[in-house]
Amino acid sequence: MAEQMSSYPDTRERALKAGTLPRTDTTIEAAPAVIRDLALFLSDQRRKPAWSLVDVHDIEAFLAGGPKARERRLVVLRRFFRFARSRRIVLIDPTRQIGSRRSPGFTGATVTVEQQRVLFRRWTSEPGVPPHEALFGLLALLHAASSREVRLLGLTDLDPAARTVRPGKRPHPVPLDPVSWSALQHCLAHRDAQGSSNPHVLVTRVTKTGQQPASTACLSHVLDPCGVSPRTLRRTRLADLVSTLDPKLVAATFDMDPEGVMIYLADHIDPGRLPDQSTSRRLENP
Repeated sequence: MAEQMSSYPDTRERALKAGTLPRTDTTIEAAPAVIRDLALFLSDQRRKPAWSLVDVHDIEAFLAGGPKARERRLVVLRRFFRFARSRRIVLIDPTRQIGSRRSPGFTGATVTVEQQRVLFRRWTSEPGVPPHEALFGLLALLHAASSREVRLLGLTDLDPAARTVRPGKRPHPVPLDPVSWSALQHCLAHRDAQGSSNPHVLVTRVTKTGQQPASTACLSHVLDPCGVSPRTLRRTRLADLVSTLDPKLVAATFDMDPEGVMIYLADHIDPGRLPDQSTSRRLENP
């Protein structure tokens, strides 16, 4: 390992001569730290005192201990085991068949079903909730509206006769459920009370005398009283739709790339979302 690390000064000199960026001290120090952590892991947890005993399962277990650093660690381990194999320290490179990509299952933060019920009651029945918060929250939770879509939503995007809105670049109007439509009407009444001629639905004290939409910074704090971010609400809805519907339909509905939609495909479903197995059996065998 020391022999491999000694080549870093040479690579620095070559980088300087070639006019490229040399490795920083942090990068150079991080590589032996990964090998050190692997050695301790093999010795303490896997009971393997020699590099020649390491297999692919040991490497996978080590990488699983730090999923956020998986790719960076794997790069270092691949370089190390190529060096070890060239020096006959190991006969087989245990990192050769390990993929660098993490599990495609969605692991982002979402809102639980119980939390969704609490938020829904807050925005539909609790008095004193600001109209901007209620509309923003319901559009994000029920219709997967992004902050940009809500911020740029204009009066011309509304169809009162059909009770639809057309946020952003979505190819089709979005029908609003009764509670979302009611929240929209409260927001419009709040706008009219300010005597604003701003063409956007969400009007603040700063924008009520102009024509520009509300700022991103302003809307980023609208949902602060309920302790949840608009992004979390949107991703909750998208993850639910992608898990229950055809992802291609979801991509077409929200004007998203199919690859971007697939990241919301979860590898785990909450037990509460699964049908009752006993009920299913009774229906199949009446």
